[in-house]
Amino acid sequence: MARDSCLARITAGVAVGGAVGGAVGAVYGTYEAVRYKVPGLMKIRYIGQTTLGSAAIFGLFLGAGSLIHCGKSY
Repeated sequence: MARDSCLARITAGVAVGGAVGGAVGAVYGTYEAVRYKVPGLMKIRYIGQTTLGSAAIFGLFLGAGSLIHCGKSY
């Protein structure tokens, strides 16, 4: 297959954005949980929410960028 389909490019963009966003969200969530002294097991919930939220946003934007870029051929 010489060229990837548009759907494959968008899927790859969403996957990469989700991975990068999840990594950034985990680091930032851990930092914030320690900084604001979140008590006990609430730290795990806070870090999880930050990780998932960041992964969703990064994935959405990278997928949208891939969709916009999909129509262009260079």
